[in-house]
Amino acid sequence: MKRIFIMTMATIATTVATAQQLFYPKAEKDGTVDEYFGVKVADPYRWLENDTSQQTAAWVEAENKVTNSYLSKIPFRQKLLKRLTELSNYEKIGAPRKRHGKWYFYKNNGLQNQYVMYQMDKLGGEPRVFLDPNTLSTDGTVALKGVYFSNNGRWAAYSISRSGSDWQEFYVIDLKTGQLTNDHIEWAKFSGAAWCGDGFYYSSYDRPEEGKEFSNVNEGMKIYYHKMGTPQSEDVLFYQNPTQPKRFYEVSVNEEETLMYLFEAGAGAGNNLFVRNLKQKDSQFMQLTDNMDFQYSPIYDENGKFYIYTNYGAPKGRIMVADIRKPGINDWQELIPEQQNTLSGVEVINHLFVLTYNQDASDHAFVYGLDGKKHHEVKLPMVGSVSFTGDEKQPECFYSFTSFTMPGTIYRYDMAKNESTLYAQPSIKFRMQDYESKQIFFNSKDGTRVPMFITYKKGLKRNGKNPVYLYGYGGFNISLGPGFSAMRIPFLEQGGIYAQVNLRGGSEYGEEWHLAGTKMQKQNVFDDFISAAEYLIREKYTSSDKLAIVGGSNGGLLVGACMTQRPDLFRVAIPQVGVMDMLRYHKFTIGWNWASDYGTSEDSKEMFEYLKGYSPLHNLKKGVAYPATLVTTADHDDRVVPAHSFKFAATLQECHEGKNPVLIRIDTKAGHGSGKPLAKVLEEQADIYSFILYNMR
Repeated sequence: MKRIFIMTMATIATTVATAQQLFYPKAEKDGTVDEYFGVKVADPYRWLENDTSQQTAAWVEAENKVTNSYLSKIPFRQKLLKRLTELSNYEKIGAPRKRHGKWYFYKNNGLQNQYVMYQMDKLGGEPRVFLDPNTLSTDGTVALKGVYFSNNGRWAAYSISRSGSDWQEFYVIDLKTGQLTNDHIEWAKFSGAAWCGDGFYYSSYDRPEEGKEFSNVNEGMKIYYHKMGTPQSEDVLFYQNPTQPKRFYEVSVNEEETLMYLFEAGAGAGNNLFVRNLKQKDSQFMQLTDNMDFQYSPIYDENGKFYIYTNYGAPKGRIMVADIRKPGINDWQELIPEQQNTLSGVEVINHLFVLTYNQDASDHAFVYGLDGKKHHEVKLPMVGSVSFTGDEKQPECFYSFTSFTMPGTIYRYDMAKNESTLYAQPSIKFRMQDYESKQIFFNSKDGTRVPMFITYKKGLKRNGKNPVYLYGYGGFNISLGPGFSAMRIPFLEQGGIYAQVNLRGGSEYGEEWHLAGTKMQKQNVFDDFISAAEYLIREKYTSSDKLAIVGGSNGGLLVGACMTQRPDLFRVAIPQVGVMDMLRYHKFTIGWNWASDYGTSEDSKEMFEYLKGYSPLHNLKKGVAYPATLVTTADHDDRVVPAHSFKFAATLQECHEGKNPVLIRIDTKAGHGSGKPLAKVLEEQADIYSFILYNMR
């Protein structure tokens, strides 16, 4: 039998016994001390917040040298990278979508760094390349963020990001010739292109100070109108709100260009909504809502009525109808009331609603009429996650489906017959039938029932000796559903268990579940994660010596908090691009936008003390033996700036006592994660999984 992987777990344990001796770079301390409500807090590595200084660059270089040396000496690392590359080399296809008589879809032939957008004259026709972001850079670090077709079918605007940054640039394709126009927009952020007439609206900030493009606070968002054929310098300022510089503003226009919506966000967990009737000359925006703690999303409009998704008055979501003549929220009519499960997705296809509900963190889909009456449930292949694609007025409907053991598969769906037909299925070098997933429930510290998915090779023995990769997020109303990743397969092949826990702070059970993991309730999230680990140990799936915890962004905060609260419970910790300094997070780029989940150290003494009580950076203690830790970040991360990880790693290396390695991996020409080229993803995952396995006893 051909050996697929690298080493047995026994061999791994032997190599750990002769683990490498590490000497960490010395990080200088300065005398920075902040005072919060009379309490002094030292921040001796404040200088690491300056990501463009020579001192920081020297520290980064020294840290990467130590980390790269350590990782390169893991004897099976290259074989693992080879296996990950082999598993990732399969064709991945997205659902097709019709725009102005042509069909478009995304595809990756296997190991392409970025997905390519194709065009077809008809379904099943010969595809031709429409937009290939792989040609925009030599190393795959330019990523396609979005494509926006003009309503008249003349142009398609597309946005790109460079090196993983959130900054966007817009370009425009002439759909008649297929050639680029001279139109080019810079310094847009968190923006689409809302076409209206011979141009489009976009949201941007003023050009940032040179050298501070990826760290300075983003404030003063403005909406501009760009007319085709003119330079950006002539774009017309359409909207700004100087009284609220730390808010997001964006507009959208319906296909008929009769309605314009204005969205205001950044001061709560939701948004405010405004509408403007473009049929009336010189019309102004009418404010529909005034509470950004709730979400309001227009779905579809017809004959002066528009349909809105909201969780206002319905923590699990509902659909309302508004009239353009009296559009205020007090005049909305309920169409589809809140259900037992959380409404997580809404599409209008062929004048019908396709609604996705989240039941215990997995998807169920239903078709409803625009009159609010339920037609039928869509039968899905298994427990998993689904996403529907179609046009409001066209009959063709597709959906993409995935689960832990099923790569993304496309089905064509006949809405009238309620029948699904396989459209595109990837072929991967992996025997999916040898693996299984199941969902279990456990009680958290306060008795709350929390769901968790576990995936493993059939025939697993619960003997307390299985390696576990425990993943969570727990914040910002984000649900973690079942999904496939080729990166997990080598770990599963070696008898590992992938565990994904649905913590409070997410949207799995609606807004109440979300709020239970925010602000002064944030400790619930960490308690849920710790309880998940204790459950896996108690039920003999694993032991502390074989338990790794992993999470990114808010999930990086999760890992940092849990490893500082319970360093004895975990063998390995991988905090990725994490929010580690909870006292200063709001002072960088768009960190202020997270206050609705976290609160800030400036809010009150009580909030300051609560944040300091769990902030990973501020809870590292000298003389403690921490888990083997690999902190990951990147030089172009302008979402969670690398200073979080820099200061945490420097402090961890100062405090840690013991033989476990505590390292930081700092990627270059990369950001928070979105748009990262596959080549970089493979290298990073090879480092993470080899670090995990190498450090398990």
